[in-house]
Amino acid sequence: MSKTIVVPVDVPMVGDERRKNWAKVVDAVDTSKSSGWAYEGSFVATGGIQDVPAGAVLLVYGERGSRANPQISARVYTVNPDGTLSFEAEAKGKAWARTLRDPVERCLGIERAVYDLGHIPDEVLAAELESRGWKVERK
Repeated sequence: MSKTIVVPVDVPMVGDERRKNWAKVVDAVDTSKSSGWAYEGSFVATGGIQDVPAGAVLLVYGERGSRANPQISARVYTVNPDGTLSFEAEAKGKAWARTLRDPVERCLGIERAVYDLGHIPDEVLAAELESRGWKVERK
């Protein structure tokens, strides 16, 4: 039985907070589209801690500048099991969506290592967490 491991991630904000900013956990890419609608998945908020599946591909979009002349920037990250992000690709300008489509597809095809701790006894895990300063209680 394989459970999805969810980790807290500090989702970056790549644009100006007064302009468009969003992030999406990408599950699939529709190759028939070359716009932002090609990326299928669920949105998460930017600029703070969000719970995201380990191994997920995270697409972060942001704009700077004026409404009439926005400067677009988009980045692709993979979520590591320790809650950190690994930078994969970046694109700027109006062609960002098509530019990032191939790197996102490549990231989705990579099998990411996710720590399976199911074989370790609960007591050993609890002792390790307590040695690191965590308070552990069984539900």
